[in-house]
Amino acid sequence: MLELFLSAFIALFVVIDPPGCAPIYAGLTSGATHAQARIMALRATFIATIILLVFAVFGEDLLGALHIELDSFRIAGGIMLFLIALDMVFEKRTQRREERAEKVKATPEIEDVSVFPMAMPMIAGPGSIATIMLLTARAKGTDETLVVLGALGAVMLLTLLALVAAGPLMKLLGARVEAVITRLLGVLLAALAAQYVIDGLKATMA
Repeated sequence: MLELFLSAFIALFVVIDPPGCAPIYAGLTSGATHAQARIMALRATFIATIILLVFAVFGEDLLGALHIELDSFRIAGGIMLFLIALDMVFEKRTQRREERAEKVKATPEIEDVSVFPMAMPMIAGPGSIATIMLLTARAKGTDETLVVLGALGAVMLLTLLALVAAGPLMKLLGARVEAVITRLLGVLLAALAAQYVIDGLKATMA
């Protein structure tokens, strides 16, 4: 169970990337008070958690309704996560997030950034949705599913803490440290993505 928890935790942590979300959130809420930023962080994390829980619980039924086999989803999800990993290694993902954040900041009427772009697509994006669906699909029985959901809860708690402490955290880490962390997480995600594809191909050929 501990191995499953750690595996799920690492996969979700790498895809959701709390250290990568923190500087974006700090930039988006630069004009807000500390209390307003904290409330938006709570709201963004809560909404993203609900979205991911819905896909965790009903994702497999959704695949069944669309007549998509789980092994096919594993392969497709693995390829998609591998592309995200490449973006992280070459810093394209951070660049796109920053561009999206600048567009939001350039629109004066948008003040609450908790739903868009923070909850979706930055926290509960295609990568994290695919990951939670893959993890719950691989879980055997209620106990293992609860372990995966526990890992999701732990990652979302860390995400909340990262958003709340975004300003001071970025001053502490600096841009260079954040870039190094993002690239290391990208390499780790690439390995996990390759494993998903291998698992899917093995099951298909069996």
